[in-house]
Amino acid sequence: MGDEEILVMTHDARVRIMLLAPGEGTVFHHHSRVTDHIFCLSGRIKVRLKDPRESRVLVPGGRIEVPPFRVHSVGNALAETVSQYLLVQGGGTYDFLAESLC
Repeated sequence: MGDEEILVMTHDARVRIMLLAPGEGTVFHHHSRVTDHIFCLSGRIKVRLKDPRESRVLVPGGRIEVPPFRVHSVGNALAETVSQYLLVQGGGTYDFLAESLC
């Protein structure tokens, strides 16, 4: 995945600024204890969710909360411009379980 700037990293919380190249994104995944709070800073951030299926495109200032066990992916919705988001994760020990492991 793209570049990141770590602002806070503790046992049960992470705060990072994530930079995604055009079209770049994560694989579908979930966290077992962590809630993702995603805030779009620039560009367009597309968050895809499963069970139930839904898709949201965040513009600067937009946010979404993804609870533990909700399978999701985060990507840059723009084909020609870098997008950036603030990722605040907390609530427990961090894990990243790719869809093939879900």
